[in-house]
Amino acid sequence: MLRQFASRRATWPPVTSSQLWTRETADRYDAEEAESGMGSAAVLGPTVDFLAELAGEGRALEFAIGTGRVGVPLRERGVPVAGIELSEHMAAVLRRKAAEETLPVTLGDMATTVVPGEFTLVYLVYNTITNLLTQDEQVECFRNAARHLGPGGRFVIELGVPPLRFLPPGQVAVPFDVSERHLGFDTFDLVEQILVSNHFTRDPGDGSYRRDNSRHRYAWPAELDLMARIAGLELERRVADWDGAPFTADSAKHISVWRKPA
Repeated sequence: MLRQFASRRATWPPVTSSQLWTRETADRYDAEEAESGMGSAAVLGPTVDFLAELAGEGRALEFAIGTGRVGVPLRERGVPVAGIELSEHMAAVLRRKAAEETLPVTLGDMATTVVPGEFTLVYLVYNTITNLLTQDEQVECFRNAARHLGPGGRFVIELGVPPLRFLPPGQVAVPFDVSERHLGFDTFDLVEQILVSNHFTRDPGDGSYRRDNSRHRYAWPAELDLMARIAGLELERRVADWDGAPFTADSAKHISVWRKPA
């Protein structure tokens, strides 16, 4: 299964700060996303609508396409989609859903990997730019998006707003999910802009808990706008969700759209 991607491996040096997803994680990813609701029609419908409108009659490129949660339904909508994915195990799960000729995937990192052709849309969803753990790498991600876009093309990022207002003095952890099956909380290094997302997930069979954690570099919307400017992109709009709700000081996340000048 995995050997079929060998001819599409990127030849650029990889950005090594990104965590490489394992086979075990990839195999359970879709089930966990379905349980969380991220794979539901209620979530994916507005997401695909938003992206399809921006893609128009052109092609779309998804950075860190993973198992195809968004890329596959966007392709089914009729938008030609290509993807870049660092983990061959995640790409292998996607390949069970869509053939290479239908949705081509290049193995490599999203900051340096180049795929052929020109795109009207490049997009990066679900906080994934934070997988790049340095500011330099995040800037390179913006530059890579601009490199793939034709004049007038758009780069879209979905990203949470750092919940630092929930941190009283001396506290470094913020819970985001406390339920019978799952305990999730983020810990923050405020100097390095690094958060560690911690998960304790209960096995319904024997009651034991699995612990997972991942490191991320969080960034504010204004910082992303400066990265975009460095890459030659201009902010076109920012909304609070895929339905287009206004972005306010109380918004928990943002969908930002930057445009490459025509």
